[in-house]
Amino acid sequence: MKIPSGQIRQSQILSTFGPGAMVDLPNDSIIIGGLNYWRGDKLRIYEERLEERVVAILGLEPGSVVALYAPPVDTQDPSAPRTGITVFTFPTWFVAQDDGIWKAPSGKEYRTRPLIPSGSLVKGKYLNFERKKKPVVPVRFVQACANGHISDINWSAFVHNNLDTRCRGLLWLDESGSGNDFAEIFVRCEACKARRPLADATVPYSKVLGRCLGDRPWLGPAAKELCVSKDDRPLYNRLLVRSASNAYFAQVLSVISLPDSDSQLREAVNQVYEDFLQYVEDLNDIKNDRKKQKVRNALEGLSDDAVWAEIQRRKEGVANTRKSIKQVEIETLLASPDEVGEDVPEGDFYARARKLEELNSLLATRIERIILVHRLREVIAQVGFTRFEAAMPDIEGELVDINVRRAALDIDPTWVPAIENRGEGVFIAFQKQAIDEWQKKPTVLKRGEELQRGFEKWRNTRGIPQDKAKFPGLPYIMLHSLSHLLITAVSLDCGYAASAIRERIYAGDSGYGILLYTGTSGNDGTLGGLVQVGKRIESLLMDALELGRLCSNDPVCAQHEPESEAEDRLLHGSACHGCLLIAETSCEQRNDFLDRALVVNTLSGNGAAFFPDEL
Repeated sequence: MKIPSGQIRQSQILSTFGPGAMVDLPNDSIIIGGLNYWRGDKLRIYEERLEERVVAILGLEPGSVVALYAPPVDTQDPSAPRTGITVFTFPTWFVAQDDGIWKAPSGKEYRTRPLIPSGSLVKGKYLNFERKKKPVVPVRFVQACANGHISDINWSAFVHNNLDTRCRGLLWLDESGSGNDFAEIFVRCEACKARRPLADATVPYSKVLGRCLGDRPWLGPAAKELCVSKDDRPLYNRLLVRSASNAYFAQVLSVISLPDSDSQLREAVNQVYEDFLQYVEDLNDIKNDRKKQKVRNALEGLSDDAVWAEIQRRKEGVANTRKSIKQVEIETLLASPDEVGEDVPEGDFYARARKLEELNSLLATRIERIILVHRLREVIAQVGFTRFEAAMPDIEGELVDINVRRAALDIDPTWVPAIENRGEGVFIAFQKQAIDEWQKKPTVLKRGEELQRGFEKWRNTRGIPQDKAKFPGLPYIMLHSLSHLLITAVSLDCGYAASAIRERIYAGDSGYGILLYTGTSGNDGTLGGLVQVGKRIESLLMDALELGRLCSNDPVCAQHEPESEAEDRLLHGSACHGCLLIAETSCEQRNDFLDRALVVNTLSGNGAAFFPDEL
């Protein structure tokens, strides 16, 4: 059996190395194949609220079924069927490691190397003029569009500035300096002496690289689709450095699994649905299936009528709720006075409210509940990816495509990749009355106008329609900023890496709150660290407020104006790398919509803080 080219963790497949992502291997550059090229047994993951949202995002008919499956895992059995993910060589143009010096007419010298298509290689090597084989490396530059399509640059057309050129001379890549300045990188044709700087391909909104033809090499060498913009205009290719951070942004959705009255029934049906119950036509079929030991064991204690109702509900695609993902979560957290879920070792969710007698009186007027989440299950699914820009989530966690469009993981998706993490956390609910009264203060309204002007300017400079992106509101920005301060305080106190703690911000009609949690694919995320933090969260909250009052970049940070064009920080108030910005893996908004001046008073003295100086 051929040894795989490399191995990737399941969680990385959903974030960094999913379908359509480019990966550097020791001797090659490849693009990860789409779901139609995933082979091997895949574990089914059940989470109906997430499945419903995936169906809606993919634009499928209500009632459609899109299953969640974990990526295939490697097997150590050499006789077992091959498992894994097929990849494709990309790009298919290479730079030969046959260095030379080329002197320009100006007298300047450039390092020059042949630019070779894969069809001209001999057993993976470049055969130079001396008949010597030279190794090659993939070219650094490719072309892509805002719809996620990607392809090789037509280098011959580029250097001759003519899509219909007939010249087929050997191409050379001339570089000067470190090779990072596009103005110092040239493509040259040996036959006709044509020469062009790569910087020409970086001009915004230019058509230098030609119209995008809709190439989707991750779905197969011949996979293409019509490529047009959202208003049905032709899209043109843009230069993309294949190893750049903007080459791939996975679009993921996550759900916290919550208990409900029908969970036992659904879990029992899950065990035997794919193998048996999905083929059931009536009650008699259920009675017949119960004769099989696996079905009998799974459905023990459940009536045939209840099982049949659950099967019908699944086949008809009847959803449990039409509420947003976050709305269901916070309503569940706030519904029970003492406990949520059952305290069982293999349970998906269990939380207990702690007493608030020890809280500072000023904190007690702002905090409604503190809930220690001893056990939680998070399911994360990838629904697509974008290039150049990440899709922007709204405050409910819904993905909003702005200047880019989601690229598909499969030609006709019937399932999407997902993973489940087990972990723990702490939830802080804030009093709605206190936040509503805070929002009415004149100083807060003034700060809100400043932040909204920055948001409007950000939207206008990017040509985003008003209905595509909405201002999240001051409560969200305040809670989001406080969450970042808390993550920093918790990591400094208890030893958790800040990147290991994630956030969920709730700022809707159902209530206000912050959930800080951690999780892993095993049970290591449920060791009790964040629960212990929750038992003394008031002291860490005080530490967080102290961290927010002064930044190492003050007074520059504190006095930053959101609408200032001198800095490209239109979505930030008083926020920078010295105070509020944390690892993007922890933040649900990619470090946007932050302002510590809404949390505590800073050197700016604008008086918009939610927490008083006395704390």
